[in-house]
Amino acid sequence: MAYQPVDRLPKWEWAMWWDKTLARWRSEGLPDRFGDDVFAIHEYFGLDPYKQFWFSTADPTIDAAQRHGEGCVSNMEDYRRISVDLFPDQSAALARLPPWFRRQAEGDAVVWITLEGFFWFPRTLMGFTKLMLAYYDQPALIHRINQDLLDFNLRLLNQIDTMGRPTFVTIAEDMSYNNGPMISRELCDRFLSPYYHRLLERTGEMNMLTFIDTDGDVTRLVPWIQSLGINGVLPLERQAGVDGMTLRQTFPTLRMIGHFDKMVMPGGEAAMRAEFDRLTALVTSGGYVPSVDHQTPPGVSLEEYRVYLRLLDEYAHTWAAAT
Repeated sequence: MAYQPVDRLPKWEWAMWWDKTLARWRSEGLPDRFGDDVFAIHEYFGLDPYKQFWFSTADPTIDAAQRHGEGCVSNMEDYRRISVDLFPDQSAALARLPPWFRRQAEGDAVVWITLEGFFWFPRTLMGFTKLMLAYYDQPALIHRINQDLLDFNLRLLNQIDTMGRPTFVTIAEDMSYNNGPMISRELCDRFLSPYYHRLLERTGEMNMLTFIDTDGDVTRLVPWIQSLGINGVLPLERQAGVDGMTLRQTFPTLRMIGHFDKMVMPGGEAAMRAEFDRLTALVTSGGYVPSVDHQTPPGVSLEEYRVYLRLLDEYAHTWAAAT
């Protein structure tokens, strides 16, 4: 990510596998002993060890489990009523961080944290349609929600900083789809940017790389997030039309993760090798770590995934020699 030569590229999956994918793989020989421990499965496959800690606004855990709301908030009264159940104390969960910080200090793992973002969180509370209307009809409500979220995230970062510093942070947003951003630049500047500026001041003090996690076509979104000081974006979904080299040529300092088209994997080794070849120019330009561009779907067999891993290992070394 620093555009420097490496001995090999990292081998990892930023998005772990669907439960249906793992169910299929168990029927095809994946050992049952791992249960639902996706990080143990990650290491079983010979991928580089890392740990993601997702700090939820509603659940007192740091496991990487997304929360999709039902749109229970329609107005300020609703928000005040449910806010007593939001932003849980994370002290017990934070106690799980130090062992991973020790592994990171020893060069044996990477610590990654995820915070919920200023588009994601209001949408989980309100649902998409009510949020779109509230930007115009209830701006004070959106600002109140995002101020509370900012305060929660800053408290977490202050607690984390007493224990160690993660390598990078992703901010969950999912604010783009196959046709681009879900909101305008004007709304972004009004309702998201003020809170991002304050959050990124703190992540900058902690020397963490910052990434926006958003699906779909991120092309039009990139200059917005770069203007805020965000370092990069993931997962760069091919099915949404994202082209990593176009982004690299337009935004030379943008860091990227993902972009391997998951849909080619059932096509076998030839199709996967062609996809790795497609990524070569982007990899050798630096600032990019290849990974499946979202969770590996259940249409991929265990044997096909093992072929992907074998090729990933091969290319991780080949690409490094070319940097």
